[in-house]
Parts: sequence; structure tokens; C-alpha cells
Amino acid sequence: MLWLLLLHVWASCLWLGHSEVVTSFESSCPQFFFRDIPPNEALEPQNPAWICQRYKNQYFFATLYDREERIPVYSAYIYEPGPGKRPKGWLVEPQLMGPTYPKTMEKEWTLIKHYNVSLEKLSESQAVLQDYKNLSGLNRGHLNPNGHHNTTDSRNATFTLTNIVPQDEKLNGGAWNNYEQQTMIRNTQGCNTTYVIVGAVPGNNYIAKGRVNKPSYIWSSACCVVDNNRRKAWGVIAENDENQVQLLTLGELEDTLTHLYGRGQVSLFDSDCPRE
Repeated sequence: MLWLLLLHVWASCLWLGHSEVVTSFESSCPQFFFRDIPPNEALEPQNPAWICQRYKNQYFFATLYDREERIPVYSAYIYEPGPGKRPKGWLVEPQLMGPTYPKTMEKEWTLIKHYNVSLEKLSESQAVLQDYKNLSGLNRGHLNPNGHHNTTDSRNATFTLTNIVPQDEKLNGGAWNNYEQQTMIRNTQGCNTTYVIVGAVPGNNYIAKGRVNKPSYIWSSACCVVDNNRRKAWGVIAENDENQVQLLTLGELEDTLTHLYGRGQVSLFDSDCPRE
């Protein structure tokens, strides 16, 4: 009896260590956070899911997902830009339906055809492609953009619906794109490793007949390791109906998010990342 109990405990630990939807980032995919420390609980929604974003049996980034609003709270990754084609197909997260489903992200039709999953069941746990059709003035805004990655697999992995939000199309193609493609390049000069956390503040409006929240703000933060003794950090925030991005210190961004989320003082990175 004891042997069976130990076997069960061992199997549970094995599952927790390798599955896609996990119990904590610290134990499963801490490598995407500076010093393996994710943001504190002040960002956590009422019904969160911690996702180690797995594609082709490899983790590429981490996402805290809001099951109720069907949008990511944030995605965390290491900035490694490079040339490459923009992916075309969109993926979903099977394990948001339960641990018996595949650990790696899949296309909707793959789950429907090969795993006997209905679109209705899939849509209960997350946003689906149908939710993002016929948008007006909005498009699919990546939190973790494919252009910040340098391999085909890592770029493909960003094309999961758990990594996007309904974003103002002018902002997404304008000031936010300028930040992603130009400001990031300037700010990361001299950095050996840059840890990035990009998030969305839920708003009061929805798409898809109330299924998917339209964020009121989009924000991004970075902590760059220059060498063993030097680090630099920054943040930005944008209202999700204005084509304008505000550049902030990390401390200013954390204070702004503390006010917007209203769940206590927000801490995005380990204390060794400068707040000024």
C-alpha cells in the first residue's frame, strides 16, 4: 500500500514538472524571469492559469492567463530578436481544458479531429479563433511578439491565442509597434540578457458577445543584465484606444499598475532591477 502511495506521489510530481498548465512558474519554467522570480501575487486574477508555453516539446515563454476574461495577464520571455517570417497559423492551449489533454499547444482542428474535442468545449476554457473574427478597430495584439525571437519554433510559439488580446489596431500598428521594433533595440544596447514581461489590464468592454475582455491598458517592462554588477530597467504603458506609448521607469510602471489593478503593491522583477 505504501509503495502504491509513493508511486502516486512520484507520478504527480513528474506531471507537475512537465505539464503545460502548471502550479507555479518557480517550479516549472523559472528561466523566463530575472533570477527565477516571477511577478508577485498583486497581478493574479480570481481564476488564473499558469502556462509554460510549450511547442515541439520545448518551453519558449511563460503566460499567466485569466480564465474568466479569456486574455493573458502577462507573458514573460527573454528578448532575442532576429530575422524570420511571420507565422500564419494560430494555436490554442489544450491543458486549459484539463491535464489529460496534450501538453503542447495545438491547432483547433487538431484537437477537434484527433482528440474528440468539440469547439464548444474548447471555447469554455479559452478564447478561440471565432472570437477574433469580424473585429472593428481592433486586431490580435501579441503580448510576446514573434519579432522578439530568432528561431522558427520560437516565433511559431508566440502564435497562441493565450498570448494575444484585442488591441486597438492603430496602437498595435503604430506607437506600440515602434516601441517593440525601435525603442527595444535602442534600450537593449549593451545588454547580455534582457528579461521582458508584457501585460494587459482588463477593461470594461468585451468582444465576441462578452466572451473576451478588451484591455483598458497594455504595458511592458524589461530588466536588462549588462554584466555581473550592472542592470538597467524600464517600462511603458499605453491606453488601449490611443496611439501613444508612455515611457516610464520600472518603479513608475509598478506604481501605475498598483493603482490600476488595485490588489496591492505590484512587483514585476527581483529587487536588483533598478526602479529609478
